[in-house]
Amino acid sequence: MIRTSFIKTYWLMALLVTAVFTKMDAQQNFGGLALYTLRDNMKSDVEATLQEVADVGYGYVEAAGYSEGKFYGMEPADFKELLSSKGLKPISTHQRVTEMEETDAMVAAVKEAGFKYFVVPSPPRSLVEVDRETRTMKMKGTLDDFVDFLTELGKKCEIEGIQLLYHNHDMELKPDENGVKPLDYLLEYTDPKYVNFQMDLFWMTRANADPVAYFEKYPGRFKSWHVKDMDEQDRFAPVGKGKIDFKRILASKNKSGMQYFFVEQDRVFDGLKPLEAIRISHKGLKNIGFDKVLE
Repeated sequence: MIRTSFIKTYWLMALLVTAVFTKMDAQQNFGGLALYTLRDNMKSDVEATLQEVADVGYGYVEAAGYSEGKFYGMEPADFKELLSSKGLKPISTHQRVTEMEETDAMVAAVKEAGFKYFVVPSPPRSLVEVDRETRTMKMKGTLDDFVDFLTELGKKCEIEGIQLLYHNHDMELKPDENGVKPLDYLLEYTDPKYVNFQMDLFWMTRANADPVAYFEKYPGRFKSWHVKDMDEQDRFAPVGKGKIDFKRILASKNKSGMQYFFVEQDRVFDGLKPLEAIRISHKGLKNIGFDKVLE
């Protein structure tokens, strides 16, 4: 009896120790990475790149590689399984949309891959012409058409248990011919039951818009953030290596409604490699205090 009790106690202690160390390991990985940062790496070796992301310490990802029903050339369920094998969670995916007719298949794929958020990363091409040199947008219709498009897509997502987000650049913050900022109009006239937003902190700063002011005016509407810094030349920079006051912004996290945040660096400069940049950014996140954000 004594020997049996000892064995039971030994195994209970072993299980407890294992659970503690497993929890510690899980806590070390935090924050998300927008895989657009590593788009070239993802083209050459998806599995090895995702392993690097996990090894750096990120806990979840945002995809940017959907085409013809697949993510990075993989069936949605297979991509979900690969992420899981690396200890990464599929949180959101950027889905470039042109016509409403194509979105049923997209929504189905996003759901199958296990993503929580379907993110529209730029204005639908059927509604808006974008001049990337001047960073301006010209409506083919009206802003009400834009609102209706997002609302219809948001309803499709809501039926499937997914949330729709719209991601801003600086062009949505430039007043149109009527003096209206498209981002403000979308925030005013979309229903938060169906449409919310992903705030890109770099592009907000580039447009001279204050993220905190937007959180105050539209509380709870910004469910995720793109966290990327800006250097003295107004170029993309690793988090913590630029001039954006992330601590001030992070202090208003609850007001914003943010549930997840993603490091993204559209381009790298001065010989820096994307994989190096995401390492620097992850350290920057921790120095700023993003590791204390409950996810």
